[in-house]
Amino acid sequence: QVQLVESGGGLVQAGESLRLSCVASGSRFSINAMGWYRQAPGKEREFVATINWSDANTYYANPVKGRFTISRDYAKNMVYLQMNSLKPEDTAVYYCAARMGAGVGFARSEYDYWGQGTQVTVSS
Repeated sequence: QVQLVESGGGLVQAGESLRLSCVASGSRFSINAMGWYRQAPGKEREFVATINWSDANTYYANPVKGRFTISRDYAKNMVYLQMNSLKPEDTAVYYCAARMGAGVGFARSEYDYWGQGTQVTVSS
């Protein structure tokens, strides 16, 4: 079992930045990748970014490329999402997810554990 807890959400204005954090506990040594997803009201949960836990390779969804950066602190079992140049369309609940299978994942079904989510609201 892996427990994930996100933090760092809040209300910001367009153009500002936020950094989300997620800490993993439990069977964290079995984690192969960590990802961030988001879900806006009335929409499906969508992929944002993922990072390979061992080699730190990263992948991003097109809407956030160049603005968001995913990173991890292996020793602290933390994953971060630095979000710059935020837009109103980035407003959503952001979820951290852990993947136990090999490689990184992009589909929701490829992740085994999820956090409770943290709200990000960007005003125009």
